[in-house]
Amino acid sequence: MSYKLLIINPGSTSTKIGIYQDEKEVFVKTLRHSSDEIGKYDSIYNQFLFRKEIIIKALEDNNIDMKTLDAVVGRGGMLKPMEGGTYLVNDPMLEDLKIGFQGQHASNLGGIISNEIAKELDIPAYIVDPVVVDELQDVARISGVPELPRVSKFHALNQKAVAKRYGIESGEGYDNLNLIVVHLGGGVSVGAHKNGKVVDVNNALDGDGPFSPERAGSVPIGELIRLCFSGKYTEKEIYSKIVGKGGLVAYLNTNDARELEDWVNEGREDAIKYYNAFVYQVAKSIGEMATVLEGKVDRIIVTGGIAYWKQLIKDLMTKVSFIAPITVYPGEDELLALAQGTLRVLRGEEIAKEYK
Repeated sequence: MSYKLLIINPGSTSTKIGIYQDEKEVFVKTLRHSSDEIGKYDSIYNQFLFRKEIIIKALEDNNIDMKTLDAVVGRGGMLKPMEGGTYLVNDPMLEDLKIGFQGQHASNLGGIISNEIAKELDIPAYIVDPVVVDELQDVARISGVPELPRVSKFHALNQKAVAKRYGIESGEGYDNLNLIVVHLGGGVSVGAHKNGKVVDVNNALDGDGPFSPERAGSVPIGELIRLCFSGKYTEKEIYSKIVGKGGLVAYLNTNDARELEDWVNEGREDAIKYYNAFVYQVAKSIGEMATVLEGKVDRIIVTGGIAYWKQLIKDLMTKVSFIAPITVYPGEDELLALAQGTLRVLRGEEIAKEYK
């Protein structure tokens, strides 16, 4: 049986939508939202009707009959910590998306808008592997400060999608493998996947781990504390130094790895310096996760937009290929990953999970 899906992925200033017939992309469009349009609303939740109407108009303008849909799928938001998988949208989930259980983020609108559209069509609405997927083993939660347990916030959707893809392509199955998955994008997450669970991963959302184009990574704690109490910065300004204005933005005033690649190729000394530091830190994190898996690593998988950079992959391989072979899946196809997660449920390959 074939299934037709509407996929909804809200971002801070845009909403990306797609129509998939099984795994095949039939239609995709990015709907841009100006700051004036977004600025009318005093909360992210209050944007949902505005964004829903724009989505419906885009589908109508492109002659897409919504009555032919079998399900609607939204990007998961800042919900309670949860096991990975595909979840049917329910009332407890909608309430937590509305209040932003772990924070306000545009992705909270994914499940809300999907549910509103699906309800009118009398079809199910789902979310798949939100950023708050938490499968950490207990020992990974201990930080050294009882009030500051380590938490799991990372590129769960893409990490899980490429890990499962490798499981299929290798013939081994995701649940039978030990993998280290590295997502290289605006943020960087490095996860240890053990038999289908992400048992350890850096909190990429808040900037832990390697530095990245926009995030500072793990920084010297004592110096950070002194910076916080120096009187020079507000809490918001300090946070922006860690998330948004850290990493390459702080060093080179760019968050575009393609620009860094050009500078490295031109021989610009400061660019080469920070490029080498970036590769060094990512490699260190891979080594760290290898110890989590006790050296029994079947494959290192590298994904995300920066994974298109061939020289970077080559330099990274030089540092970590002694741990395990490397497979590269460049880019981040979130719409397809959302479709695949839903198709596994519709085809009876997985059971939809219940959010509580």
